[in-house]
Amino acid sequence: MRRRTGLAIAGAVALGWGEWLNWRWSRTLVGHSGGVSEAVVVLGYRNPQATANLVNRWRVRAGLRSISAADGRDTRVIFSGGVTGTGAAEAQLMADYAKSVLGFDGTVFLEDRSTTTWENVTNVIPLLKDVDRIKIASQPAHALKARAYLRRQRPDLAERLVPADDYRPGEWLIVKPLLALHGLWTLRRLRHDERKGSL
Repeated sequence: MRRRTGLAIAGAVALGWGEWLNWRWSRTLVGHSGGVSEAVVVLGYRNPQATANLVNRWRVRAGLRSISAADGRDTRVIFSGGVTGTGAAEAQLMADYAKSVLGFDGTVFLEDRSTTTWENVTNVIPLLKDVDRIKIASQPAHALKARAYLRRQRPDLAERLVPADDYRPGEWLIVKPLLALHGLWTLRRLRHDERKGSL
């Protein structure tokens, strides 16, 4: 009985830790930029098959629910990701899923050359210059990494970063401790101010 109680407590602590860390990452390096126009950048994940995989489908949904305007008229959604297998680019697969499965009919841009997060950021910069708000949608640790890279490459544009809707309490709850551990590994090379700071 005591062992079961200890395991239950350890499990609850791990779930709470994973939830808290993902929440914190989703709110790091973002501000409260105003204005009307926005860009939602959806970062791709390795996708060697012919259709969007589970991770990319979730990222598309997170990106689309990040759109602020009721009609989405002043929002552009940028799918970013190149070819990682023998098929289509991640950006194309995500766009196809958004349109054909989710019925999204808003403004879409494709950035289909990137194979790393640094390249994702570099290659979407020309599509961000004329918007008031920038949202980056991915798993929270990955999105934070991309925001830190935008801050390094274009601090003026990084001032326009606002939170995406890529964190929700209880979503991916069981795997959040694993996502948190992976996130700590992913973010290990970021500077302290990038991991904990604000714009």
